[in-house]
Amino acid sequence: METKIIKQLTNTFESFANKMDNWIEFWFARDLQHLLWYTKWDNFLNVISKAKTALETTNEDINDHFADVGKMVNLWLWSQREIDDIMLTRKACYLIAMNWDTSKEEIAFAQQYFVLQIRKSEIIEQKVLEYERIQARHKLAWTETELSRIIYEQTGDDRNFWIIRSKWDQALFWRTTAEMKTKWWIVESKPLADFMPTILLKAKDFATEITIYNAKNNKMKTEKEISDEHITNNRSVRKTLIERWIKPEDVLPEEDLKKVERRLNTDTKKWLKNSNGFNKK
Repeated sequence: METKIIKQLTNTFESFANKMDNWIEFWFARDLQHLLWYTKWDNFLNVISKAKTALETTNEDINDHFADVGKMVNLWLWSQREIDDIMLTRKACYLIAMNWDTSKEEIAFAQQYFVLQIRKSEIIEQKVLEYERIQARHKLAWTETELSRIIYEQTGDDRNFWIIRSKWDQALFWRTTAEMKTKWWIVESKPLADFMPTILLKAKDFATEITIYNAKNNKMKTEKEISDEHITNNRSVRKTLIERWIKPEDVLPEEDLKKVERRLNTDTKKWLKNSNGFNKK
C-alpha cells in the first residue's frame, strides 16, 4: 500500500474517532459502516453480530465494547430523527474489520490500524500501571522513613528498626522477610518491597500510616509499644486482604522495580528526544 494512501486512510479513520471524558476512544458503528464500504445497515449489523460472537470466546463483557445508543440525524428542511447506533471500542472495530474482504485496501488498512490502536492502548496501560507501582513503592519508603523518625523522636532509639521490621513482615505474610525472599527467589541484598505488586505495597503503607498516627496521637514512648502497634496493624491489614481472597504470601512477585524504573526513565528520555526532533522546523 502506498504511503500516500496510508496517510489518507489514517487521517480519515482518526477523523471519525471520538473521545469520552476519560479520554477513552470509540467509534460510531454507522461511521465505521461507511469507512468499511458497507452500503446497508442491516448487512453491517450481521458483521457486528459475528464480532460479538468472537468476543464472547474471550470471556469479556460485550457491553464493554458494544454499547447501543440513539443518535439524532439531520433530515431535509431542518428536521431531525433518532436512529439506532452503536459505540464501538478499538477491539470491537478490529473484530468487525476481521470479518470483511481484505482485498480492499480500506479493509486491510482497518485491520492493521485497529491492531496498532489496541497495542498502543495496552502499552500505555502497562506504563501507567508500572508508574503507579513505582509511586506506591516511593510512598512506602517515605512512610517507613517517617515511622523510623517517630520511633527515634519518641523513644530516643531506632537502631533496631530494620531488625524488627521483619516481625512486621511476618505479621503481614505469616513469614519473615528472609523466608519471603526465599519464596520469591530474591537475593538477600535486595529489598523485598522492590518485588511486591502494588496491592501489597499499598497494604504495607496503610498499616504503617495507621501506626504513625496512633504512635503520635497516643504518645507512645517505647520501641516495643510502637512495634506491637505496627504488628497489630499489619495483622489487621492481612485479615482484610484474606477476607477479600488475597493471601499475601501467595501473591506472585513482580519485576524488580529498579529495572522497571530504569526502563521507564529510558522510554521517557527517548520520547522527549523524539518529540523535540519532531517539533524542529
